[in-house]
Amino acid sequence: MSNDKLGDESKPQVEEPKTTGTQKFADKLSTVGWSLFLIWVGIALLMKLDASIGLLGIGVITLLVQGARKCFNLKLEGFWVVIGLLFVVGSLWEIYKPNLPLVPVLLIVVGSALLVSAIRHLMQK
Repeated sequence: MSNDKLGDESKPQVEEPKTTGTQKFADKLSTVGWSLFLIWVGIALLMKLDASIGLLGIGVITLLVQGARKCFNLKLEGFWVVIGLLFVVGSLWEIYKPNLPLVPVLLIVVGSALLVSAIRHLMQK
C-alpha cells in the first residue's frame, strides 16, 4: 500500500457545486447592475447632484436590471422590484413635493393592494 493511495482515501470527497449557464448569466447581469450602481453614485457625488436625483438614478438602475432579467427569461427578484419602485417613488415625491405626506399614501396603497389580493384569492376558491 503506497502513501499516495492512503492520502487520497483520507481526504474527504467534496463535490464542487455545478453552475449552469443560466446562473452564470444571471450572476454577470447582477455584476453589471452593481457596476452601474457604483458608476452612478460616483457621478452623482462628483457632480454634487441633489439626493433626490441620485436616488432616482438608483431606482431606475434597479428596475432596469429587473427588466433585463425579464427579457432574458430569468426570474424577477420581487424584493429588488419593490426597492426600485420605492426609490423612484420616493425621489419623485421629493422632486415634485406634493402637499400629501408620502408615508400615509404608501400605507394606503399597500393596504389596498393587500386587500385586493386577499379578495381575489378568496374569489378563486
